[in-house]
Formats: sequence, C-alpha cells, structure tokens
Amino acid sequence: MSGFLKKYIGDREFYKRYIILAIPMILQNAITNFVSFLDNIMVGQLGQEAISAVATVNQLIFVYYLAVFGAASAGSIFGAQYYGKGDHKGHMYSFRFKLYGVILVTLLAIALFMAKGNALISLFLTESEGASIELALDLGLKYLGIILIGLIPFAVNQAYSTNIKETGQTLIPMIAGFVAVFANGILDYCLIFGAGPFPKLGVAGAAIATVIARYIEAAIVIVWAHRHRKENRYLTDAYKGFGIPKELLSKIMIKGTPLMINEVLWAAGMSAVTQSYSVRGMDVLAALSISNTVGNLFNIVFIQLGSCISIIVGQYLGSGQLEKAKDADNKMIFFSVSCCVVMASLMLACGRLFPQLYNVDGNIRALATKFIAVAAIWMPFCSYSHCSYFTLRSGGKTLVTFLFDSVFTWVIIAPLAFVLAHFTSLNIVALYFVVSGTELIKVIIGYFMVKSDVWLVQMV
Repeated sequence: MSGFLKKYIGDREFYKRYIILAIPMILQNAITNFVSFLDNIMVGQLGQEAISAVATVNQLIFVYYLAVFGAASAGSIFGAQYYGKGDHKGHMYSFRFKLYGVILVTLLAIALFMAKGNALISLFLTESEGASIELALDLGLKYLGIILIGLIPFAVNQAYSTNIKETGQTLIPMIAGFVAVFANGILDYCLIFGAGPFPKLGVAGAAIATVIARYIEAAIVIVWAHRHRKENRYLTDAYKGFGIPKELLSKIMIKGTPLMINEVLWAAGMSAVTQSYSVRGMDVLAALSISNTVGNLFNIVFIQLGSCISIIVGQYLGSGQLEKAKDADNKMIFFSVSCCVVMASLMLACGRLFPQLYNVDGNIRALATKFIAVAAIWMPFCSYSHCSYFTLRSGGKTLVTFLFDSVFTWVIIAPLAFVLAHFTSLNIVALYFVVSGTELIKVIIGYFMVKSDVWLVQMV
C-alpha cells in the first residue's frame, strides 16, 4: 500500500504546482463550454434544421481547430523544453514556427471551405421525418460563411496562448477567454433573437457573435503579451527577423509533422464517425450535438489536466530531470483519471436534465439522454488514453502518437462505425456504445507505451 501511495500520490507542493497551473485552464474551458452550451440551447430554439446545420459546420470547423492545435503543438514540444532549460532564444524560434504554421493552416482551411463547403455540409444531412435538408443546408452555408471571418484571430491567438502557457502563465489566457465568452453569450442572445436594438438574425447572429468574440480574445492576449516583455522574453526578438535556424526547423518538422498530420487525421476520422452516425437521420445528428455539448461541460477537467502533463513533464525533460518527469507523470495520470471518475458519475446522474432545455422533438431528447449516459460510462477510459497521449508527446514521440491516435481512428474506429451504421440493423444507441468502447483498446496500448519509458527523452 505504501508503494502505491508513493508512486501515485504526490505531496502538497506537487499538487499546489499542478493545480495552480491547471485551474485557470479548467476555468477558462469551463466558461467557454458553458457559453457554447447556452449557444447550443439558443440555436436549438430555432428548430431541428438550425441545430443540425450548426452542428454540421462545427464538426467541420473542429477539424480545422485540431489542425491549428497540431501546428501550435509541434512548436510546443520544443517550446516547453526550451523554457525549462532557460533557452529563451530557442523558445522564440518555436513561437515563430507556431505563428507561420497556424496562419498557413488557416489560409488552406478558408480556401477549402469556400470551394467545397456545400459538398462537405451535405455529407452529414440525411432525410428525417419533419425536417428539411434544403433548409438545413442553406443555414449551414450561411453560418460557415460568417465563421470563416474569425479563423485568423483564432489561429494567431493559439500561437501566443500556447507560448504563454509554456511559461506557466495560464491566468491571462483564462481572463481573455472569460471576457470573450461573456461577450459571445450576450451577443448570441441579442443577435439570435433580436433583443433591444439588435436585428433578429437567427443562425447568422450566432456566427457573428462567435467571430466578434474571437477578435476580442486575440486582442487581449496579444496586447498583454507585448506589454509584458519581461515575462514573455521570447517576444524580445520575435519580430526582428523572420528566419528559423535550419537545424531547429528540421528538428521541429521531423518531430512535429507527425503531430500536425495526426491532429488533422484524428479530427477528420472523428468527423467520419459522426457522418456514419448521421446516415440514421437528422434527429441522430441533433441528438449527438446536444450530447457532445453536454459532454464538453463535464470532460473539461480531464482534458486540461492531461494538457498540463505536456507542460510540467516537458519542463522536467528539458532540464534533464528524467526521474522527476516519470514520477510527476504517474501522479498526474492517477489524479486526472480519479477526477474524471467523479465528473463522469455526475454526468451520468444529472445528464438527463440537459436535453429538456432544448426546443426539439421528444424523440431527440430521449436519444440525447442515452448518448450522454454512454459518453459518461466511457469517459474515465478517455481520460487515461488522453493522458497517455500527452505523456508520449512531451518526450517528442510524435510518430508513436500518430499511430496511437490517427491510425487507430482510421483503422479501427471509423471502419467499425461505417460498417455498423450501413450494414447492420443495430439501433443507434447500441452502435454508439460499441464504437465508443474501442477506447478500451487505446487504454491498454497507452498503458504499455507509457510504462515502457520510451518518452523519457531530453530533446534540447
């Protein structure tokens, strides 16, 4: 018992450092997801076509978000270690790489969505009783066209925010997030329903509110960072040139390319899974939108605790403290999964209340309630595989994470969902349960990968 406690339970100072880092990130995402939840409810008042349209576009934009995250994360692998080593010039170069990467991804995404938006949205829309595919497609295109305007500030903000977090300063991105989501929530209500002097714009109003919030958040983070150069020393020479040393660029590309490709392919794979579910009708798509939005409220704890692993472990690895990195990783994984069990229990207990807030058919509410229960059951397993992913990533094992994440999704999860949805009569809830249950395989793989210590590498 004493051996177990020593391996998995930290002292007060350990949890103090971990929680101080994590709480601002958790609070920021809690507010963000809560406002997204309110946004989802408000859009849900406009009818099934509106919620299906917004859910479809958000699924496509999700792939873009993960692509930006991948580009920023490629630089973060080295950024966290450079900061832990005290090499601020190296940290600056990793920031430049992020900035170039996220802007390139954004320009490519805008071009793709403008050229193929109609075809991409249509992939998710299947005829359902009482719902109009034509109306849903029209609303989706209108929503997408406006959302594209906010992609550039979102991307630049990710480059700045990830670098700021690598220095342990998670408070400012949290404050910026708070202000943005507060503005988003207020504008959502005003522009969707036409409150006060504002026009009633429906789905377009929701998109406009999101775009304005993106600009507000980016402005706060960027202005603060440049006004506090002492805390953000990587900005000192960031714009005095444009180059990145060839050797470092080569290292980032070798380690980071699998990570960037992984994020895009994983997100695309999950979109393919959702598309397979959607062939069962637009009511399934609407129910999944409700379920996913509720799930995001409860999974913020394990998502952000897992993200903290890459920062803390990365700093230990960068400073050459490999045993401390391993010890901290064990304790953080145990803590994250334990917290997730609590959150999953709460979600299972009260998840059925949330669908009642939506102005949708009773069948959609019942379906969403069942999806929420399934998601809660598998959530602790997702927590462990999430922690495993960030552990491997912190040591630069991006090819391994590529196999662990994207290859697994496209070889196991997506084909399974496609076959079950198209070639069996399995009801949608049972189908969703089986497909979600593949997370158990990832847990087993992740356990042995982390245990092997292949990730205990100082790269800088």
